[in-house]
Amino acid sequence: MPDEPESIEYKGRQVFKVCGCQVTVVKDAAGKAHFEAECLSKSDRDELAAIFEEEAVLRVNPKVILEEIVEPPAAPVTES
Repeated sequence: MPDEPESIEYKGRQVFKVCGCQVTVVKDAAGKAHFEAECLSKSDRDELAAIFEEEAVLRVNPKVILEEIVEPPAAPVTES
């Protein structure tokens, strides 16, 4: 559905759905994050596992980075 968010924060954890699985980002006691997935079927689980086994391609949208970094210059302070 187009009105649903790609992910939500639930009980302090990031949650999203993919391949018939609900995936939660969980942090262990040391603060290291990992995925935990609950799938509707074994075939959904196998499909998600196959995706994780393939090469991952991670991209950063340069426009997002530039928008976060670029700030308007502060007006110079002049004393009268």
